[in-house]
Amino acid sequence: MPITLTRTDVRNLQLAAQGLLTPPNAPAAKPDVLAAVRRMGVLQIDTIQVVARSPYMVLFSRLGEYDPAWLDEHLAEGRLFEYWAHAACFLPIEDYPLQRRFMLDGVRGWHDTRVWLEKNSELVKRILARIRAEGGLRSADFEAKKPAGGWWNWKDEKVAMEVLFVTGELMVSRREKFQRVYDLPERVLPGRDQFPVPPAEEVRRELVLRSVEKLGAARPGWVADYYRLPKNGTPALLRELTAQGELIECAVEGWDGPVYVHPNNAGLLTQAQNGELQPTYTTLLSPFDPLTWDRARARELFDFDYMIECYTPAAKRRYGYFSLPVLRRGALVARLDAKAHRREGRFEVRSLHFEPGVVLDDELRADVTAAIQRCADWHHTPIVEYSAIS
Repeated sequence: MPITLTRTDVRNLQLAAQGLLTPPNAPAAKPDVLAAVRRMGVLQIDTIQVVARSPYMVLFSRLGEYDPAWLDEHLAEGRLFEYWAHAACFLPIEDYPLQRRFMLDGVRGWHDTRVWLEKNSELVKRILARIRAEGGLRSADFEAKKPAGGWWNWKDEKVAMEVLFVTGELMVSRREKFQRVYDLPERVLPGRDQFPVPPAEEVRRELVLRSVEKLGAARPGWVADYYRLPKNGTPALLRELTAQGELIECAVEGWDGPVYVHPNNAGLLTQAQNGELQPTYTTLLSPFDPLTWDRARARELFDFDYMIECYTPAAKRRYGYFSLPVLRRGALVARLDAKAHRREGRFEVRSLHFEPGVVLDDELRADVTAAIQRCADWHHTPIVEYSAIS
């Protein structure tokens, strides 16, 4: 008979696996940034900076006060690398051989990258020659050869560098003011050609196992999204891995179908069964946090129906341009629309919408207010101003 869990157990397993069950127990240090990325497996990159850019915000949610430069330093020092995983992501350097498989097979990207490279071979040769001679360069270091168009209005040089990045012929060596600096792989990761690259099926198998581990407990429909793997065949692969002892199958009261737990989380599973996983943490989340980036999972697990509205016309927005989910003691209780005015040291709360059914007692208000203040202090905008709460 499979182990039986409640939905609360599954929620707490996920929070524990993601480092969001309880507050950080010590001030953060630089190694904690790398440990947090390894724990999540992937750290999604996004450039929107209303409060803080998403990767820095995701780390703050888990670490509390820390120096964002530590993330940049881990990239420049070769402990992290960038590639397309869930989306554009920072990944631990030890995962490079797995992602190299995708580079060689040409399965990441927006179109047939090899065809594009062949059609634009002269442009590609010029870019590679200049990088080889001068060292790492940004796309801004190249003058556009024709008016922008297509590909988000990127100039041809930017498109070429992105295609070379997707195919692994360029890597990101560091970021300068959050702009990618592209360099030759042999300079960013010496000896990369000696790394054994697993076959595609082995990579898929490994990433399915990791997805389950990072999620704490996972329904079949949640698994493929984490590393953006093919959905077809995933339920069958999960059953196969369970039969081989690689996963633990559980049942959840009120849910159809199984939930899977990785053996590395067997201790957490026992704690969940015994009621020992008690969420006590309140913090702000990025819209691109692993806890919430899968909107269907957020609905199923937290009853949180979330949509980012930065792409919605202003007149049609309900919660704001870039609202931040608010996690409070195991529940997603609100959405915060805020803006950090860095020069003024001011953190503007434009709106704070609590979810239907949330009881606004003094304890909840104190938790959420303290979480907002901690974020504002970390961001060096300690003056918090509230416009509207609903």
